[in-house]
Amino acid sequence: MTSNHLNIGIGVLAFLFVISSCSNCSRSSSRSNNYNVTVQQTITQDAASGLDLQAVGELLKRAKTGGEFEQMLNDSSVGINNLDLDENGAVDYIKVTEYGTDNQRGFSLTVDLADGQTQEVATIEIEKTSDGRAHIQTYGNQHLYGSGHYYHRRTSLTDVLLVSWLFSSHRPYYSPWGYGRYPNTYRSYPSRNYDSYRSDMRKTTSNSGYTKATASSLSSSSASPNATKSANNIKAPLKSPTTAQKSFQTRNPSKTIRSGGFGSSSSRSSSPSVRTSRTSSYRGGGK
Repeated sequence: MTSNHLNIGIGVLAFLFVISSCSNCSRSSSRSNNYNVTVQQTITQDAASGLDLQAVGELLKRAKTGGEFEQMLNDSSVGINNLDLDENGAVDYIKVTEYGTDNQRGFSLTVDLADGQTQEVATIEIEKTSDGRAHIQTYGNQHLYGSGHYYHRRTSLTDVLLVSWLFSSHRPYYSPWGYGRYPNTYRSYPSRNYDSYRSDMRKTTSNSGYTKATASSLSSSSASPNATKSANNIKAPLKSPTTAQKSFQTRNPSKTIRSGGFGSSSSRSSSPSVRTSRTSSYRGGGK
């Protein structure tokens, strides 16, 4: 073998050694650059998150009168009401007003806030059909829930206690209570952790029989006496606020709820969202 051939062989071996070494370095560097990063996911909780309308409909099975229905709505042990429109840390008292005539009956659910302002939150309409059954529909106020937020179900008039009462001879129920004026049996209570509330509501409505819809499914409808009532001093985020509500919220931004959930009283700032985090593995090429 000539010296030239020997030099070429040595050069090839040296080149292969360098390539192998670089490949190992690359794998080592890649392994050392595997690290965990936290990805922030923002979830917005709004005013409507505090009142599950399917769960409200379920109360019709248990209440015997309009007054009892209002009492259950505001009972902390029942836990269906978690509204805090003014974000003062306490759940708002929901008033019930009966309305309607003949085969169309219903309830208007409202909240009285400071300065004499009232916000209609939802309505419950019951239509007695020609076959002796009842068509029940809950509707979320568009300012809180956005447009087309309905739940409905059909049932026998005798299967739901409150429906039987509504179509019997009785004095219509109008709540005598209001902001700062509550029944002796009522006890104010703090708003709950959002995750805990949602978990309980899922259990409550798992067999409710209500179907979600984007439009009314009743053959006709009675106008709620509180349909035009909207409060301008709501701090909780709204799906479709009025111009006056937007103006107030711009000047009085919603409190931020930490990763504890809706209604948590700790470490709040001026953003209406909840930050939760999840950890994932990221393969990076550091310098």
